[in-house]
Amino acid sequence: MSDSSQNSRRHSSQVVDGPGKAASRAMLRAVGFTDADFKKPQVGIASTWSMVTPCNSHINELAEFARDGADAGGGKGVIFNTITISDGIANGTEGMKYSLVSREVIADSIETVAGCEGFDGLVAIGGCDKNMPGCLMGLARLNRPSVFVYGGTIMPGKGHTDIVSVFEAMGAHSRGDIDLIELKNIEETAIPGPGSCGGMYTANTMASAIEALGMSLPGSSAQNAISQEKRDDCKAAGEAVLALLADDIKPSDIMTREAFENAITVVIALGGSTNAVLHLIAMARTIGVELSLSDFTEIGKRVPVLADLRPSGHYMMSELVAIGGIQPLMRMLLDAGLLNGNCLTVTGKTLEENLAEVEPYPAEPPIIASLGNPIKTESHLRMLYGNLAPEGAVAKITGKEGTRFSGSARVFGSEEEAQARINDGTVVAGDVVVIRYEGPKGGPGMREMLTPTSAIMGRGLGNDVALITDGRFSGGSHGFVVGHVSPEAFDGGPLALVKDGDTITIDAEADTIDVDLSDEELMRRRAAWQQPEPRYTHGVLAKYARLVSSASTGAVTDQE
Repeated sequence: MSDSSQNSRRHSSQVVDGPGKAASRAMLRAVGFTDADFKKPQVGIASTWSMVTPCNSHINELAEFARDGADAGGGKGVIFNTITISDGIANGTEGMKYSLVSREVIADSIETVAGCEGFDGLVAIGGCDKNMPGCLMGLARLNRPSVFVYGGTIMPGKGHTDIVSVFEAMGAHSRGDIDLIELKNIEETAIPGPGSCGGMYTANTMASAIEALGMSLPGSSAQNAISQEKRDDCKAAGEAVLALLADDIKPSDIMTREAFENAITVVIALGGSTNAVLHLIAMARTIGVELSLSDFTEIGKRVPVLADLRPSGHYMMSELVAIGGIQPLMRMLLDAGLLNGNCLTVTGKTLEENLAEVEPYPAEPPIIASLGNPIKTESHLRMLYGNLAPEGAVAKITGKEGTRFSGSARVFGSEEEAQARINDGTVVAGDVVVIRYEGPKGGPGMREMLTPTSAIMGRGLGNDVALITDGRFSGGSHGFVVGHVSPEAFDGGPLALVKDGDTITIDAEADTIDVDLSDEELMRRRAAWQQPEPRYTHGVLAKYARLVSSASTGAVTDQE
């Protein structure tokens, strides 16, 4: 056996080679291995297929294409499953506390299966929001030649609707603007089939970020879920792992500091989700790259928002797919000196080499603005600091909301409390809705606030009410919203000290968030504050709460 072959089998050889591994081979023969297969590199295909959500309901087929690609490339593909949950289903419920937790479970399970079974390389296929960072964190921990595949975007529903249309219709119904029949019509037609939520929400944001990072094949982030292009992408990914094995190219060679800066740049240009801040920091920490909130600020000063995509814009990902996806955008950014073209990618080539033959968008496409006439000259992702967020908070301010909001605090100890008061009209123009004890530890699980933000928009208060939380937001949330407030209330952060009627000011130009209280008053309130009892004392949520870091450091569970 050649040195190259042995090197490409450095993990599987320990499992299947020699007389002492006859029992291992016997088990594998029962799942289809032949004598020839034992001499091939094994490629684990981590599939997030599930009937839990349309985002992932087609991934079983995609996993088979990835396996076939690995086989065609001279390896032996082995499909295994990990989990997914559905934010769209769980939002606004207690179950949503498991959402961010699922990112860690996905990473843990990929590491567990691949580490146990001795896979030499991996393909990971994700669909729903937490799948993407969860898969990348698992691949980063293992640091074996790997490719990530995005399951693809959904098509628009009737009347150019999507899941956020349903949430906002719920708010409109609660105000009396639409009747129950209209709401039901939107409910029945907004989600037409498989694929991830259709705007530049968290799934499409993270898929784009990962392609810019270099961990997906070119074009993977901008393909429709049900398409020949997506099937071809999966097959090519399986084949690509064998080439990476031959050249010994690992995630640590690709996921560099410069590559993460590229990912941040593309997220900003696309007007992407606030969750990208949380997930990119988590991914970077997993691979050993220093990344912080300040990096988003610095990059955001030089990178404009160019994409007119939902939730703040008009178009959906499928419409961006139709004009070429994100590759022409990346070529624009590269030519302008905003991307580092020397970063290695899973093609074995640099980013610049991958983009060399990319054609520009059709003349004056309405979806992507020119660098000379951007939608917003600086980033929409604002890292805010002040006496309410000494360790930072994350806001998505497109400019449509204005850049400054000052109002009277209306404080709630949970998402459910806030939602009830938004729906019954208690929350009025001029309020700053404060939702606390929803952070990584306090929730636990750092729930998304899509239901209350959609209710605010649906009730016509999007320009008149702000919302701040130590929880987080869906990529579909928009309006004057600030999340990831750190330290969180459960740890005694200043958010825990706010009372109804306190004046809160959010300034997205100065990047500040403050409550109009003296240091002495905050100290007096802190002395009187008592930490609430944990909401969970056993099970996965309790375990997560004991291990999780602050949102400002990615809310990860595997750090020292």
